[in-house]
Amino acid sequence: MTARRPASSDRVPSDRGPADAAPNATAPVDPAPVDPAPREPAGASAGASAGASAPVVAADLAAVPETALWTLYHRAVEAARPDTVLPDPKAVELVERIDYPFAERFGGGGGLQSQLQALRVACFDREVADFLTRHPRGTVVCLGEGLETQFWRVDNGRADWLSVDLPELVSLRERLLPAGPRQRLLACSVTDPRWADEVDPAQGVLITAQGLLMYLRPGEVRDLIAGCAERFPGGTLVMDAVPRWFSALAVQGKLRDHGYQAPPMPFGMDAAERQKLRTAHPAVAEVRDVYPSGGRGLLGALLPAGAWLPVVSAKRPSVVALRFADRRP
Repeated sequence: MTARRPASSDRVPSDRGPADAAPNATAPVDPAPVDPAPREPAGASAGASAGASAPVVAADLAAVPETALWTLYHRAVEAARPDTVLPDPKAVELVERIDYPFAERFGGGGGLQSQLQALRVACFDREVADFLTRHPRGTVVCLGEGLETQFWRVDNGRADWLSVDLPELVSLRERLLPAGPRQRLLACSVTDPRWADEVDPAQGVLITAQGLLMYLRPGEVRDLIAGCAERFPGGTLVMDAVPRWFSALAVQGKLRDHGYQAPPMPFGMDAAERQKLRTAHPAVAEVRDVYPSGGRGLLGALLPAGAWLPVVSAKRPSVVALRFADRRP
Protein backbone atom coordinates (compact mmCIF):
# COMPACT_ATOMS: atom_id res chain seq x y z
CA MET A 1 0.00 0.00 0.00
CA THR A 2 1.28 3.44 -0.90
CA ALA A 3 0.61 6.22 1.51
CA ARG A 4 -0.66 9.53 0.22
CA ARG A 5 -1.47 12.96 1.61
CA PRO A 6 -4.97 12.73 3.08
CA ALA A 7 -7.74 14.43 1.21
CA SER A 8 -10.16 16.62 3.12
CA SER A 9 -12.47 13.61 3.46
CA ASP A 10 -9.75 11.81 5.43
CA ARG A 11 -9.81 14.38 8.19
CA VAL A 12 -11.43 13.54 11.50
CA PRO A 13 -15.17 14.25 11.35
CA SER A 14 -16.00 16.68 14.14
CA ASP A 15 -19.72 16.13 14.66
CA ARG A 16 -21.23 12.97 13.26
CA GLY A 17 -24.49 11.36 14.20
CA PRO A 18 -24.95 7.69 15.05
CA ALA A 19 -24.28 5.20 12.29
CA ASP A 20 -24.71 1.44 12.11
CA ALA A 21 -21.46 -0.47 12.47
CA ALA A 22 -20.22 -3.79 13.71
CA PRO A 23 -19.15 -3.71 17.35
CA ASN A 24 -15.46 -3.63 18.09
CA ALA A 25 -14.08 -6.76 19.72
CA THR A 26 -10.92 -8.23 21.14
CA ALA A 27 -9.50 -11.82 21.16
CA PRO A 28 -9.16 -14.58 23.88
CA VAL A 29 -6.58 -17.19 25.11
CA ASP A 30 -7.61 -20.81 24.73
CA PRO A 31 -8.88 -21.22 28.27
CA ALA A 32 -9.07 -24.98 28.27
CA PRO A 33 -5.34 -25.55 28.00
CA VAL A 34 -4.74 -22.41 29.16
CA ASP A 35 -1.69 13.48 41.37
CA PRO A 36 -3.39 13.44 37.98
CA ALA A 37 -2.07 15.66 35.18
CA PRO A 38 -4.63 18.17 33.88
CA ARG A 39 -6.42 17.22 30.67
CA GLU A 40 -6.79 19.64 27.84
CA PRO A 41 -10.22 19.92 26.23
CA ALA A 42 -10.93 17.58 23.33
CA GLY A 43 -12.01 18.74 19.92
CA ALA A 44 -11.14 18.74 16.26
CA SER A 45 -10.00 22.34 16.36
CA ALA A 46 -7.38 21.55 18.99
CA GLY A 47 -6.01 18.71 16.90
CA ALA A 48 -6.07 20.71 13.68
CA SER A 49 -4.19 23.65 15.11
CA ALA A 50 -1.56 21.40 16.65
CA GLY A 51 -1.21 19.37 13.48
CA ALA A 52 -0.88 22.46 11.31
CA SER A 53 2.37 23.44 12.98
CA ALA A 54 3.84 19.92 13.05
CA PRO A 55 5.45 18.06 10.14
CA VAL A 56 3.36 15.50 8.30
CA VAL A 57 4.60 11.95 8.80
CA ALA A 58 3.98 9.19 6.27
CA ALA A 59 2.68 5.83 7.51
CA ASP A 60 2.92 2.72 5.36
CA LEU A 61 1.92 -0.22 7.52
CA ALA A 62 0.28 -3.52 6.66
CA ALA A 63 -1.29 -6.54 8.39
CA VAL A 64 -1.28 -6.41 12.20
CA PRO A 65 0.77 -3.16 12.49
CA GLU A 66 -1.88 -1.37 10.41
CA THR A 67 -4.43 -2.03 13.15
CA ALA A 68 -2.66 0.71 15.14
CA LEU A 69 -3.95 3.19 12.55
CA TRP A 70 -7.47 1.72 12.65
CA THR A 71 -7.75 2.10 16.42
CA LEU A 72 -6.18 5.58 16.33
CA TYR A 73 -8.65 6.77 13.68
CA HIS A 74 -11.76 5.58 15.51
CA ARG A 75 -10.48 7.01 18.78
CA ALA A 76 -9.85 10.35 17.10
CA VAL A 77 -13.27 10.41 15.40
CA GLU A 78 -14.96 9.86 18.76
CA ALA A 79 -12.69 12.39 20.50
CA ALA A 80 -13.59 15.10 17.98
CA ARG A 81 -17.27 14.99 18.95
CA PRO A 82 -18.51 17.70 21.32
CA ASP A 83 -20.27 14.97 23.34
CA THR A 84 -17.35 12.53 23.29
CA VAL A 85 -17.06 9.69 25.80
CA LEU A 86 -13.23 9.86 25.57
CA PRO A 87 -11.49 13.26 25.45
CA ASP A 88 -8.32 12.57 23.44
CA PRO A 89 -7.04 15.67 21.60
CA LYS A 90 -3.68 13.96 21.05
CA ALA A 91 -5.36 11.34 18.86
CA VAL A 92 -7.08 14.05 16.81
CA GLU A 93 -3.71 15.75 16.36
CA LEU A 94 -2.04 12.55 15.17
CA VAL A 95 -4.64 11.85 12.49
CA GLU A 96 -4.06 15.37 11.20
CA ARG A 97 -0.31 14.77 11.07
CA ILE A 98 -0.19 11.31 9.49
CA ASP A 99 -0.05 10.97 5.71
CA TYR A 100 -2.48 8.06 5.31
CA PRO A 101 -5.87 7.57 3.59
CA PHE A 102 -7.83 6.98 6.79
CA ALA A 103 -11.37 7.50 5.42
CA GLU A 104 -10.62 5.52 2.27
CA ARG A 105 -9.34 2.54 4.24
CA PHE A 106 -11.56 2.63 7.32
CA GLY A 107 -14.71 4.46 6.22
CA GLY A 108 -16.09 7.74 7.44
CA GLY A 109 -15.99 6.74 11.09
CA GLY A 110 -18.29 7.94 13.80
CA GLY A 111 -21.37 6.37 15.32
CA LEU A 112 -21.43 3.05 17.11
CA GLN A 113 -18.06 1.62 16.09
CA SER A 114 -16.00 4.63 17.16
CA GLN A 115 -17.90 4.97 20.44
CA LEU A 116 -17.43 1.27 21.24
CA GLN A 117 -13.72 1.60 20.57
CA ALA A 118 -13.51 4.60 22.90
CA LEU A 119 -15.46 2.84 25.66
CA ARG A 120 -13.10 -0.12 25.48
CA VAL A 121 -10.10 2.23 25.75
CA ALA A 122 -11.74 3.95 28.73
CA CYS A 123 -11.79 0.60 30.57
CA PHE A 124 -7.98 0.51 30.34
CA ASP A 125 -7.73 4.17 31.36
CA ARG A 126 -9.69 3.51 34.55
CA GLU A 127 -7.48 0.58 35.50
CA VAL A 128 -4.27 2.53 34.89
CA ALA A 129 -5.55 5.58 36.76
CA ASP A 130 -6.51 3.41 39.73
CA PHE A 131 -3.07 1.76 39.70
CA LEU A 132 -1.34 5.16 39.68
CA THR A 133 -3.45 6.28 42.64
CA ARG A 134 -2.17 3.30 44.64
CA HIS A 135 1.35 3.26 43.16
CA PRO A 136 2.12 6.86 42.10
CA ARG A 137 5.74 6.02 41.20
CA GLY A 138 4.96 2.64 39.67
CA THR A 139 5.72 1.41 36.16
CA VAL A 140 3.11 1.07 33.40
CA VAL A 141 4.18 -1.37 30.68
CA CYS A 142 2.20 -1.03 27.44
CA LEU A 143 2.56 -4.14 25.27
CA GLY A 144 1.78 -3.59 21.59
CA GLU A 145 0.99 0.05 22.28
CA GLY A 146 0.98 1.18 18.65
CA LEU A 147 -0.17 4.83 18.54
CA GLU A 148 -2.13 4.74 21.78
CA THR A 149 -2.10 8.11 23.57
CA GLN A 150 -3.02 6.90 27.05
CA PHE A 151 0.01 8.60 28.62
CA TRP A 152 -1.45 12.03 27.77
CA ARG A 153 -4.84 11.09 29.21
CA VAL A 154 -3.95 9.54 32.58
CA ASP A 155 -0.28 10.16 33.45
CA ASN A 156 0.19 11.44 37.01
CA GLY A 157 3.51 13.21 36.46
CA ARG A 158 5.55 10.67 38.48
CA ALA A 159 5.13 7.17 37.00
CA ASP A 160 7.46 5.45 34.52
CA TRP A 161 6.07 4.21 31.20
CA LEU A 162 7.53 1.52 28.94
CA SER A 163 6.11 0.95 25.44
CA VAL A 164 6.94 -2.40 23.79
CA ASP A 165 6.15 -2.93 20.12
CA LEU A 166 7.40 -4.14 16.76
CA PRO A 167 10.28 -2.16 15.22
CA GLU A 168 8.17 -0.51 12.48
CA LEU A 169 5.67 0.78 15.04
CA VAL A 170 8.33 1.95 17.46
CA SER A 171 9.97 3.84 14.59
CA LEU A 172 6.67 5.55 13.71
CA ARG A 173 5.96 6.32 17.36
CA GLU A 174 9.43 7.87 17.76
CA ARG A 175 8.62 10.30 14.95
CA LEU A 176 5.10 11.14 16.10
CA LEU A 177 5.26 10.72 19.89
CA PRO A 178 8.91 10.98 20.97
CA ALA A 179 9.52 9.69 24.47
CA GLY A 180 9.71 12.13 27.35
CA PRO A 181 11.90 11.83 30.48
CA ARG A 182 9.71 9.13 32.08
CA GLN A 183 8.87 7.27 28.86
CA ARG A 184 10.87 4.55 27.14
CA LEU A 185 10.32 2.79 23.82
CA LEU A 186 11.52 -0.77 23.22
CA ALA A 187 11.49 -2.40 19.77
CA CYS A 188 10.79 -5.99 20.70
CA SER A 189 8.15 -8.65 20.07
CA VAL A 190 5.86 -9.03 23.07
CA THR A 191 6.48 -12.79 22.85
CA ASP A 192 10.21 -12.20 23.46
CA PRO A 193 10.65 -12.36 27.26
CA ARG A 194 13.62 -9.97 27.22
CA TRP A 195 11.27 -6.98 27.48
CA ALA A 196 10.64 -7.97 31.12
CA ASP A 197 14.31 -7.31 31.88
CA GLU A 198 13.65 -3.62 31.21
CA VAL A 199 11.05 -3.33 33.98
CA ASP A 200 11.88 -2.27 37.54
CA PRO A 201 9.10 -3.78 39.70
CA ALA A 202 10.16 -2.04 42.94
CA GLN A 203 7.32 0.54 42.94
CA GLY A 204 4.63 -1.70 41.45
CA VAL A 205 3.89 -2.83 37.90
CA LEU A 206 0.79 -2.73 35.74
CA ILE A 207 0.94 -4.26 32.26
CA THR A 208 -1.56 -3.47 29.52
CA ALA A 209 -2.19 -5.60 26.43
CA GLN A 210 -4.76 -3.52 24.59
CA GLY A 211 -6.00 -4.72 21.19
CA LEU A 212 -3.07 -7.14 21.07
CA LEU A 213 -3.63 -10.67 22.30
CA MET A 214 -6.18 -11.63 19.65
CA TYR A 215 -3.38 -11.52 17.08
CA LEU A 216 -1.31 -14.08 19.00
CA ARG A 217 -1.76 -17.85 19.04
CA PRO A 218 -3.51 -19.27 22.13
CA GLY A 219 -0.27 -20.88 23.34
CA GLU A 220 1.55 -17.56 23.02
CA VAL A 221 -1.14 -15.82 25.07
CA ARG A 222 -0.88 -18.46 27.75
CA ASP A 223 2.91 -18.18 27.84
CA LEU A 224 2.72 -14.37 28.04
CA ILE A 225 0.35 -14.50 31.00
CA ALA A 226 2.50 -17.12 32.73
CA GLY A 227 5.66 -15.09 32.13
CA CYS A 228 4.10 -11.94 33.61
CA ALA A 229 2.82 -13.86 36.63
CA GLU A 230 6.28 -15.33 37.21
CA ARG A 231 8.27 -12.13 36.73
CA PHE A 232 6.00 -9.59 38.45
CA PRO A 233 4.61 -10.87 41.78
CA GLY A 234 1.92 -8.51 43.04
CA GLY A 235 1.53 -6.99 39.58
CA THR A 236 -1.51 -6.69 37.32
CA LEU A 237 -2.15 -7.46 33.65
CA VAL A 238 -5.08 -5.74 31.93
CA MET A 239 -6.02 -7.36 28.62
CA ASP A 240 -8.91 -7.54 26.21
CA ALA A 241 -10.25 -10.42 24.14
CA VAL A 242 -12.65 -10.93 21.27
CA PRO A 243 -15.27 -13.67 21.55
CA ARG A 244 -14.69 -16.97 19.77
CA TRP A 245 -17.25 -16.29 17.05
CA PHE A 246 -15.50 -13.03 16.15
CA SER A 247 -12.09 -14.73 16.17
CA ALA A 248 -13.41 -17.41 13.79
CA LEU A 249 -14.69 -14.80 11.33
CA ALA A 250 -11.32 -13.03 11.35
CA VAL A 251 -9.41 -16.28 10.76
CA GLN A 252 -11.72 -17.04 7.82
CA GLY A 253 -11.05 -13.59 6.32
CA LYS A 254 -14.67 -12.49 6.67
CA LEU A 255 -14.09 -9.24 8.54
CA ARG A 256 -13.91 -6.60 5.82
CA ASP A 257 -15.11 -3.02 5.88
CA HIS A 258 -14.63 -0.52 3.07
CA GLY A 259 -11.02 -1.00 1.89
CA TYR A 260 -9.83 -2.67 5.08
CA GLN A 261 -9.39 -6.40 5.71
CA ALA A 262 -8.94 -7.27 9.38
CA PRO A 263 -5.98 -9.60 10.02
CA PRO A 264 -6.56 -13.12 11.38
CA MET A 265 -7.25 -13.27 15.11
CA PRO A 266 -6.20 -16.74 16.28
CA PHE A 267 -7.01 -16.11 19.94
CA GLY A 268 -10.62 -15.75 20.98
CA MET A 269 -12.22 -16.05 24.39
CA ASP A 270 -15.85 -15.71 25.34
CA ALA A 271 -16.40 -13.41 28.30
CA ALA A 272 -17.93 -16.29 30.26
CA GLU A 273 -14.62 -18.18 30.01
CA ARG A 274 -12.46 -15.54 31.67
CA GLN A 275 -11.91 -17.50 34.90
CA LYS A 276 -10.12 -20.19 32.88
CA LEU A 277 -7.27 -17.71 32.47
CA ARG A 278 -6.26 -18.64 36.01
CA THR A 279 -4.97 -21.97 34.66
CA ALA A 280 -2.14 -20.16 32.83
CA HIS A 281 -0.06 -20.00 36.04
CA PRO A 282 -0.60 -20.75 39.75
CA ALA A 283 0.25 -17.14 40.61
CA VAL A 284 -2.81 -15.79 38.75
CA ALA A 285 -4.75 -15.01 41.93
CA GLU A 286 -7.73 -13.11 40.51
CA VAL A 287 -9.45 -12.54 37.18
CA ARG A 288 -11.82 -9.58 37.23
CA ASP A 289 -14.19 -8.30 34.55
CA VAL A 290 -13.75 -4.62 33.61
CA TYR A 291 -17.06 -3.58 32.12
CA PRO A 292 -17.51 -0.42 29.99
CA SER A 293 -19.67 2.38 31.31
CA GLY A 294 -20.87 5.85 30.41
CA GLY A 295 -21.98 5.28 26.83
CA ARG A 296 -23.90 7.87 24.83
CA GLY A 297 -27.40 7.62 23.47
CA LEU A 298 -28.98 4.22 22.83
CA LEU A 299 -25.67 2.43 23.46
CA GLY A 300 -25.43 4.01 26.90
CA ALA A 301 -28.94 2.81 27.70
CA LEU A 302 -28.26 -0.75 26.51
CA LEU A 303 -24.78 -1.28 28.00
CA PRO A 304 -25.97 -2.08 31.55
CA ALA A 305 -28.24 -4.83 30.21
CA GLY A 306 -25.30 -6.45 28.43
CA ALA A 307 -23.65 -7.14 31.76
CA TRP A 308 -26.41 -9.43 33.03
CA LEU A 309 -28.30 -10.76 29.97
CA PRO A 310 -26.80 -14.29 29.70
CA VAL A 311 -26.78 -14.57 25.90
CA VAL A 312 -25.16 -11.16 25.40
CA SER A 313 -22.85 -11.24 28.40
CA ALA A 314 -21.31 -14.64 27.65
CA LYS A 315 -20.43 -13.93 23.99
CA ARG A 316 -19.39 -10.26 24.14
CA PRO A 317 -15.91 -8.73 23.79
CA SER A 318 -14.26 -8.42 27.17
CA VAL A 319 -11.66 -6.49 29.14
CA VAL A 320 -10.25 -8.34 32.15
CA ALA A 321 -7.72 -7.56 34.86
CA LEU A 322 -5.49 -10.36 36.14
CA ARG A 323 -3.89 -9.88 39.56
CA PHE A 324 -0.75 -11.86 40.37
CA ALA A 325 -0.07 -13.17 43.85
CA ASP A 326 2.65 -11.32 45.74
CA ARG A 327 5.20 -14.05 46.58
CA ARG A 328 7.91 -11.61 47.63
CA PRO A 329 9.26 -11.98 51.21
